[in-house]
Amino acid sequence: MFHNPLSSLAGIGPAKAALLAFELGLETWGDLLNHFPFRYDDRTVFYLVKELDADMQTAQLRGIITGQQLITTGKIMRLVATLVDADGNKLQLVWFNSIKFWQQKMPLGHQVVVYGKPNFFRGTYSIIHPEITVVAGALATDAIATDNPAFENVAAQSAVTENTIPALSPVYSLTEKLRKKGVDSQVLGKLVQQVYDQTKQLISENLPLTVVEQYQFLDRKTAYQLIHFPTDYAALEAARYRLKFEELFFNQLRLIRVRGLRKQQLAGWPMSKLKLFTAFYNDHLPFQLTNAQQRVLREIRQDMGSGRQMNRLIQGDVGSGKTIVAFMSMLMAVDNGCQACLMAPTEILAEQHLNGLQPLANAIGLPIAKLTGSTKAKDRKPILEALASGVLPLIVGTHALLEPKVHFQRLGLSVIDEQHRFGVAQRARLWDKNSRPDQSNELGIETTDLPEVIAPHIMVMTATPIPRTLAMTLYGDLDVSVIDELPPGRKPIRTSHVYQSQRQQAWHFMQQQIADGRQIYVVYPLIEENEKLDFMALELGYQMMQEHFNPMGIAISMVHGKMPKETRDYEMDQFVKGRTQIMVATTVIEVGVNVPNASVMLIESAERFGLSQLHQLRGRVGRGADQSYCILMTDVKLSSETRERLATMVRTNNGFEIAEVDLKLRGPGDILGTQQSGAVDLKLANLATDMVLMTQARDVATQIIERDPDLTEPEHIATAEYLAGSAATGLAWSRVG
Repeated sequence: MFHNPLSSLAGIGPAKAALLAFELGLETWGDLLNHFPFRYDDRTVFYLVKELDADMQTAQLRGIITGQQLITTGKIMRLVATLVDADGNKLQLVWFNSIKFWQQKMPLGHQVVVYGKPNFFRGTYSIIHPEITVVAGALATDAIATDNPAFENVAAQSAVTENTIPALSPVYSLTEKLRKKGVDSQVLGKLVQQVYDQTKQLISENLPLTVVEQYQFLDRKTAYQLIHFPTDYAALEAARYRLKFEELFFNQLRLIRVRGLRKQQLAGWPMSKLKLFTAFYNDHLPFQLTNAQQRVLREIRQDMGSGRQMNRLIQGDVGSGKTIVAFMSMLMAVDNGCQACLMAPTEILAEQHLNGLQPLANAIGLPIAKLTGSTKAKDRKPILEALASGVLPLIVGTHALLEPKVHFQRLGLSVIDEQHRFGVAQRARLWDKNSRPDQSNELGIETTDLPEVIAPHIMVMTATPIPRTLAMTLYGDLDVSVIDELPPGRKPIRTSHVYQSQRQQAWHFMQQQIADGRQIYVVYPLIEENEKLDFMALELGYQMMQEHFNPMGIAISMVHGKMPKETRDYEMDQFVKGRTQIMVATTVIEVGVNVPNASVMLIESAERFGLSQLHQLRGRVGRGADQSYCILMTDVKLSSETRERLATMVRTNNGFEIAEVDLKLRGPGDILGTQQSGAVDLKLANLATDMVLMTQARDVATQIIERDPDLTEPEHIATAEYLAGSAATGLAWSRVG
């Protein structure tokens, strides 16, 4: 029955069913049952008209509807009814949609409860498209006068309201199109009630009974009843507690099982030789590795030497040294007769990686190349031939590495930088790059010992700190390494928040820093919706700074993503070589250039950036031994959420602390970007506030899998059946294919 189409419900025809599917993704009875309310309104509180305030989100009143009027203004038609409360004060009820329905069904002369958002216009309060519940029979309209004793009957009958409307009324997420078609929270609630009444006997337990008893959970059927129709707050919390745990438990169970199966089934190139790796470490390492970098390299060596495919996430704050760890891991692949690639999401980042890796590769005599969408045909052909023949051991590139024409002789390791910018389908193409080798003697392995397909080892890197709950949900099937230590000598960046009225003081500070031999970034937002205005602001800011700084002999570069590549590269090169002292840019420099001499980052309109992006931008400075500074410049008018973002930036340089605040303020979808927001498709659990519950769910899932990996014990049969029959709530990042 849970797979029955919504069109089979009373009151839902094909048109409304299609609209619910399109607007909310609700197609079956089961979908509707799992469309949980996002809020519950306390319907025990009533207001009089004189107590209304336009700032109220919602208000509930009772009274009698005394009349209705159809009003036309130009091409706009509206139906206006009048509600009179116990004090005799009037409230307008307004409809712009479903006018014919309300003209015919208006409960004139009846006592009603109305509910909605109060609006105040020209001295009168109104509620547009209110919810209306009739709670008493018809009353004579002359009973409205406040001095008429008959009105007391209206107040006396108000108890009927509490029997008609639940004390906690569920509010479901809707869209304007649905509201226009008469589908509001009341309508949706009645549909859910229909489904629950007809399916409640089929809602079976899916958690092991020992777990239900250990945590004193409600049974599943009761939890579904109380999440939609709570009797009080305690019952609601009990239902939410049960269903949140269930959601997190199955999320973790899937990830842990996938991780276990991967480790059992997927072969990877066995890499035990460390000749080049050791030579580089002993003779060519440009600086001493931190303890964190050494620890992560040991974890990678263990993975790549196991004969099983490595799937490891490397988390490290900006400037923590992920790139050198990636390069030394690539050397392990080359040591063992394989090739390695590093894939970046943008050409600018790919160029930056090549510039960083080229001197390291040259030091030990290894060829390295770059392949991007803009690589010219005459340069592309020899690169493709060198990859296919195995002559080229190292390649840096963008999505171009995934093109069908790109073939590796023996791809042993793929490093993916800022992996959340790549879709699953794109990463899946990496698997097509490897097949059973014809020549295995170079590795010292008999062909018969190798499976038909050997997966390249996968290392994904991110400079976006990910809160623990989010990492557990997204990457529970990956092994996670954290580089939680900055190179020695780095000083914490001092961050300050200033207003636009303090621009001259900020410029004076920049002038002092330049006099001391330092360089400056000035970053402007560039958002698609406001692209023209943003470009105007960027160019105006560039012009103003030229007028201010040029007379002092201070040169300025300007860089943005719409520039021709040659122009952008020239401007960046001028800044890198110290020929310009200020770079005015958009967020193209977020992953753009590495200039240790740059000590100041001024971020214009900082209120328009998310916390994670502000942190990434700030990481462009502080790469040398000098004290560095970040100046956040904003308008004076700021929301409380924006003030919290900026205060967090000023307070701490800790990327993981910043990520926790960002998760709390914006949620996982925004942190990861819209492409990956579905990766954390949790309906009830909140990764920012439910960390304890997440940890409990993961611990329980781990214990069950360790004891019964195939879930074949009698106690786990229902859990296994539910797991097999339900759709995965998270993307299995380790299963790149």
